[in-house]
Amino acid sequence: MLDCAIIGGGPAGLNAALVLGRARRNIMLFDNGKPRNAVTQESHGFITRDGISPSKFREFAHEDLKKYPSIAIEDAEIVEIKRLSDTTFQLMARNGNIHTTKKVILATGLKETLPYVPDIHGYYGKSLFSCPYCDGWELRDKPLIVLSENKYAVHMAKTLSQWSKDLIVCTNGHSVIEEAEAQLLKKHGIRIIEEKISQLHGNDGQLEQVTFADGTNIERSGGIVTTELEQSHSFISSLGCDSTQNGGILVDDFGRTSVEGVYAAGEASNNGPSQLIIAAAHGSRAAAGVNSDLTMEAFQ
Repeated sequence: MLDCAIIGGGPAGLNAALVLGRARRNIMLFDNGKPRNAVTQESHGFITRDGISPSKFREFAHEDLKKYPSIAIEDAEIVEIKRLSDTTFQLMARNGNIHTTKKVILATGLKETLPYVPDIHGYYGKSLFSCPYCDGWELRDKPLIVLSENKYAVHMAKTLSQWSKDLIVCTNGHSVIEEAEAQLLKKHGIRIIEEKISQLHGNDGQLEQVTFADGTNIERSGGIVTTELEQSHSFISSLGCDSTQNGGILVDDFGRTSVEGVYAAGEASNNGPSQLIIAAAHGSRAAAGVNSDLTMEAFQ
């Protein structure tokens, strides 16, 4: 019987494992090896680890966790979670292994879908990114594109303007910007192109030019893409956890969901991309919630 099963091996799950391991809890961390940031070459904004690659971050984290004998790491994907009793859950892995646990932390991250633009995956993670706070410094003062098919186009353009004043918002054939917002962007020198993108041009993932369906070409050196995000596992909805208005898992200040014994951390709870340091903090918070609840239950 595990004290806690942590599903997801990103920064939220890893930090939750560290805190619970140091609290002498018997835990298992499940990692399917499919992180949302798999294309990322460098991660930024985490003090002492600025510029680290996600794979190196994971390597360092695993070295930290090896110090604590009550932590086990399973390279497996959890496909089903069932409540067996008020205090017990059963987890089924894709490899057929079954585990029982008192508590569950969902640190499963999100799945993202990029706008439909030919060859966009060849540029994503190299010169097109999803987060200005993560990659804006590397894009500073360059001619940039904000590629967005959704309501976040204007917000992203405003945010990215801190790093570059040479911005063009492209909605790839979608009308998602209201007239008042369009006038506001225009006032600040930001162009809007609603024409569908037909092709991206560049070398080795470094964007150089964007071609539109009407034949127009613009020179761009990189930019930010707003992606569509969704929960990465169906068992999250099957557990019955309440959701926030934007689709994240609703949690309290210690990661507790509406389902007793189930906690959530990282992108799964805020339903948006998170910097490493924020996701790790969420993991620490949820771990504190788990340990506190297990302690109080032991004294009943």
